[in-house]
Amino acid sequence: MTEGLLYVLSEPGEVAEAEFHDWYDNEHAPARVGVPGIRSGYRYRALDGARPSWLAWYELDLAALASPGYEVARRRSPREQSVVSRLATLDRRVYELTGAWGDCETPAPVVVSVALSGDAAELERWYREEHVPLLLELPGWHRIRRYRRVEGAGPDLLAFHEIADVSLFESPAYRHATSTPWRDRVMSTVTARERRVFGYHNTAAAR
Repeated sequence: MTEGLLYVLSEPGEVAEAEFHDWYDNEHAPARVGVPGIRSGYRYRALDGARPSWLAWYELDLAALASPGYEVARRRSPREQSVVSRLATLDRRVYELTGAWGDCETPAPVVVSVALSGDAAELERWYREEHVPLLLELPGWHRIRRYRRVEGAGPDLLAFHEIADVSLFESPAYRHATSTPWRDRVMSTVTARERRVFGYHNTAAAR
């Protein structure tokens, strides 16, 4: 089994908010978490003021995305076709897990996703040897998972953090973890970077 993450950013655009949530919560997400191999699904709203405003993420076995059940789930009903055609953004990405540290009873109150392209080997070494250990020293920094993008657009690597509260960003320990000389050297190799912060909205339920 290859552990993966289905990561979907969306922005309602011309879709009314009530219609957007009803479609996602009662049709779109339930169809996916009902597929064998897709173990969970969560929706989060942006806390950073940036767009897209919504994140849905699903923990899964990557093989599930090539299964007959998933093909059925992806067939769009007339309603879904209408909603999707009016969305301002539907950005779907698939990642393969490359490392995991810490523990978390999902859903975490806050998730931080940091997507990067750059010197992959040096980024990996920095994360494993310095950045992850420093962050996990913070009470409330529950879990960090690292991924490699295998489908979709965006930077090549993803660090996915599950934390207790955005107040952690104000702590001296966090400022230290994000301002070391090694971090500065690694970041000088980065050619693309996306950092987003989202707060928990709800958990998908199979229909």
